[in-house]
Parts: sequence; C-alpha cells; structure tokens
Amino acid sequence: MPEPPRQLPLDLGFRERFGREDFLAGPPNAAALALIERWPDWPARTVALVGPEGAGKSHLAAIWAAAAGARAIAAHAITPAGVPTALATGALVVEDLRADACEEAALFHLINLAREEEAFLLITARTPPATFSVRLRDLASRLRALPTVTLAPPDDALLRAVLVKLFADRQLAVDEELIGYLAPRIERSFAAARAVVDALDREALHQRRDVNRALAVELLRERGGSDAP
Repeated sequence: MPEPPRQLPLDLGFRERFGREDFLAGPPNAAALALIERWPDWPARTVALVGPEGAGKSHLAAIWAAAAGARAIAAHAITPAGVPTALATGALVVEDLRADACEEAALFHLINLAREEEAFLLITARTPPATFSVRLRDLASRLRALPTVTLAPPDDALLRAVLVKLFADRQLAVDEELIGYLAPRIERSFAAARAVVDALDREALHQRRDVNRALAVELLRERGGSDAP
C-alpha cells in the first residue's frame, strides 16, 4: 500500500522573544543574569559571558543592550577600519568571539579603545577568552585579564522550562506529559532542546499531527534515543 502523501514543512520562521520577562532564570545562569542586572556596577568595563551554544548568552546580551543603548556586532565583523566607530554609543556587544574570529590587532585595538573611552564592552563566547591561542602577546594578556561569568548547562528544572518556552515560541501548546518524557531522554543542553523541538515541529507538519508524547516516542525511537515509551 502506498504511503499517504506527506506535507512539506514550510520554513516560515518564528519569533524568539529576547525581553527580560522572557529570560528563564535558574541556578545555572544566576551569576550571568546578576552581572547583567547589576550594570553599570561591573568589575570592569569589559566583561565576558561564556557558555555553550544556546545557553542564553545572546538573550542576556540583548537585555543588556536594551538597557545600555549598546550596539551589537558579530566577532567576525570586527575590522581595523571599523573599530574607531564601533563604540559610538559608549556600549557594544561582541557576539561569539573565537580565537580566529577576527584580526588580532583589531580586537586588541577595540579592547584598548573601550578602556580609553571608558566605554562598556560585553563579549560572548563559547569558551573562555583567557584560553584562546593568540599570537599577539599583548592581546593574550588582555584576554586573560577579562572578568568572565560562565553559564552552566541547564539543570532538570531549567531544561523543562526551556522546552516549554521553545515550543511556545513556535506557538505550540504542549502538555506536561510531553515535557516529562523529553527532558530525561535528550542531552542536557540548550542545543539539544532546540534540536528536538525543531524536529518535532517539522515531523508534526510532515504527518499532519499534533506535537505530543506519541509523536516524540516515534521520533526518538527512530533516532535511537529512547529506551522506553
């Protein structure tokens, strides 16, 4: 018997909310949230938020940017020519800094200029900047001196809350049965939560079904990630 036709999912996108009221606080991110909320009383004018993909660094940066009137720039977009105007508002977010993201001299100049102009600089990164392997000795010294706050992987309560929020961002109403099934069966990370929510949303569209526990059981079984229904 031929399989029934499958609906092609349309990538219409969805709006993820980045307001303070949308940030899910918990022990894993408490220190990072406290840093953002205590601004401008920071330990230094340049600080770093460090954590895995999807940990909430960009959300916290957006909250701070709204409060501080900061501009935002991707680390790979930092150039020597752009440094002089990067701090025009007196506050800047540098997103996803990595060792090889931009020219070392440009990054060194930006950090120095922030100090000279007494501007605020918030850097987000997946690994501590102090551990970056850089050739420019003075830059290495600056990175080692950066005050750094780390966002830890989510605990069970935060992971469940994140799953609920990710479904809600897609306007999908789900019940506790689904959340209770997923939380102990996926990797304890924000990236894994995003991936499973996206997969369930797409599969529901394919099969013209609701997003529920039954669909999650099938999906995780196909992926070898479920040990019990």
